[in-house]
Amino acid sequence: MRHYELTYLISPELSEEEIKSFQEKIISLIQGVGGSLSEVLEPARKKMAYLATLNFHLDPEKLGNLEKGLKSENQVLRYIILTKPRTKEVLVLSKKAPPSKLPKKIVKPEAKVELKEIEKKLEEILGEQ
Repeated sequence: MRHYELTYLISPELSEEEIKSFQEKIISLIQGVGGSLSEVLEPARKKMAYLATLNFHLDPEKLGNLEKGLKSENQVLRYIILTKPRTKEVLVLSKKAPPSKLPKKIVKPEAKVELKEIEKKLEEILGEQ
């Protein structure tokens, strides 16, 4: 199964209740073709439409069936389905991490410069002009 993101625009003429029921319809459409949802974002009101986003997992060969279902819905103004990259495991360093897993770069603090040395350098620079 691949990870996908579906973003679609819904007609602004729908009421809040109709938007929620329509989103449930889209969710059942995804589940009907064998997909499983991983994240559902609430539809957001934009200037001329509602914008909704769903993240889901689906077999690539079943994606055509989902697109047919989306095209048959009159309330969907536009949609885009993106393939999301697989997430890589991230090493989380904690206090219990073995020393080999800790960063090797050690930053040494710079030596402090005395104010007298700075004034002396300024006098040299300004005196040369």
